[in-house]
Amino acid sequence: MRLWHEFLISNLPRQQLLGQHRECCALRGNGWGKKHKTINYVFDYNPHKLFLYHCMIMEEMEIRGYKPNNIWKNRYYRGKKCLPWEKQDILEINYQNLKCVYKEHDMNYLKECLQNLENKGIIII
Repeated sequence: MRLWHEFLISNLPRQQLLGQHRECCALRGNGWGKKHKTINYVFDYNPHKLFLYHCMIMEEMEIRGYKPNNIWKNRYYRGKKCLPWEKQDILEINYQNLKCVYKEHDMNYLKECLQNLENKGIIII
């Protein structure tokens, strides 16, 4: 379970990109609040940040010709088995020129992600 550093999204292999979409869907749904050491930081923020990150993933999917279900572009949607967020639960913040959604996605985290991919035999330059 991992959210890849934003700088890597456009270079992720198909399997990792599609896996990231599934991960975001799960986290936005009933996975919200279920702690895991690699992604615990996500739950320290408003769920809108996860929505913004997920939008980056879906945008890259569309660039590559994939068609994620448009319902996930609704910031309140949490999946078929989960009630949507209430408007008061989501801080609708406009992140202009957003590079990294989470402050934890720093250079050290980028290196960690690159090492993780390398361990899987994936080299991203």
